[in-house]
Amino acid sequence: MTNQWSNPIRQRRCAKALVLATALVGLALNGCNDHAAPTAMRAALVRTMIVQPRDRQAAITLTGEVQARFHADLSFRVSGRVIARAVDVGAHVNRGDVLARLDPAEQQADVDAATAAVASAQAQLRVARATFERQKGLIASGFTTRTVYDQAEEGLRTTEGVLEAAKAQLGTARDALGYTVLRAEADGVITARSLEVGQVVPAAQPVFSLAQDGERDAVFEVYESVFLGQADGRRVTLALLSDPDVAATGEVREISPVIDPKSSTIRVKVSIENPPAQMTLGSAVAGTVKAKAQNEIALPWSALMAAGRKPAVWTVDPKTQTASLKPVTVGAYEAGQVLIKAGLDPGERVVVDGGKLLSLGQSVTEEGGRS
Repeated sequence: MTNQWSNPIRQRRCAKALVLATALVGLALNGCNDHAAPTAMRAALVRTMIVQPRDRQAAITLTGEVQARFHADLSFRVSGRVIARAVDVGAHVNRGDVLARLDPAEQQADVDAATAAVASAQAQLRVARATFERQKGLIASGFTTRTVYDQAEEGLRTTEGVLEAAKAQLGTARDALGYTVLRAEADGVITARSLEVGQVVPAAQPVFSLAQDGERDAVFEVYESVFLGQADGRRVTLALLSDPDVAATGEVREISPVIDPKSSTIRVKVSIENPPAQMTLGSAVAGTVKAKAQNEIALPWSALMAAGRKPAVWTVDPKTQTASLKPVTVGAYEAGQVLIKAGLDPGERVVVDGGKLLSLGQSVTEEGGRS
């Protein structure tokens, strides 16, 4: 009778069965240890720093535009059709320069009529004066009545009044004729134009805007939050955006009392002291003011986490070397750092790098020693 263990095929089958049985026994033993204590969580490697509040004086920088202190909207005093335009936007004009002309035909006709009225009144006055002189001589000789003399005197006074009225009308007509020529009222730069040759313009409608030479302002649209006790004083440092080397100083001259409903900003005008020639009208400038010094803790952005919807940071207990999440109040966000104004005490150790994978109560190992 052949030995069953001497068959190679049977030997391999028996070996596989033995391995399977061993694995099942191992699983059974592991099942018995389900309620054993879990393996301790591995300590996280982090970088920390001890926080200390410092007095910081930051700067607030906004972008604005250079504008003239005084603007004037120029218009014709009479209506008419434009027959000539002498300047365009950007042109520099001097006081008295001609900007545009209207067709003077109507005003010239008024002048001619007023001139004729004056001539007529002068002729009537000569007749009235001669009549009065004659009646004056007659009444002295007793050859006329007092009534006729009074009538001659009244006629003289009436014609004198008519002549004065005619002269006044002539002066008004001549002024109207002069108003058909629009002239610059001061030295400056034309910043806007709204008329063309052939256009009929009504009286008092602005057709040019003139930015007068002289004092200049830097105008800024400022958010209301900037005024909540942040700015320190009214001095402003100004610099051209296109060339920061061109700089000047200024002082806040005017703050609008009304908030723009569209942009929710407040217009602030800063008077420029001795503006450089390069700060021309319309130039973009950066205005910088110093903020009031505040006692705050500065942390890198990597330290800021969240506890629900509130900002928080990880702190390390120096006794147990475990991490805990602590809510904080952020005072401001700056490039590369965040300013904490409440929630941390001086001397606390805060995780500034490696906190993304931390969990509450987890042990930490500090990288690079204490800072």
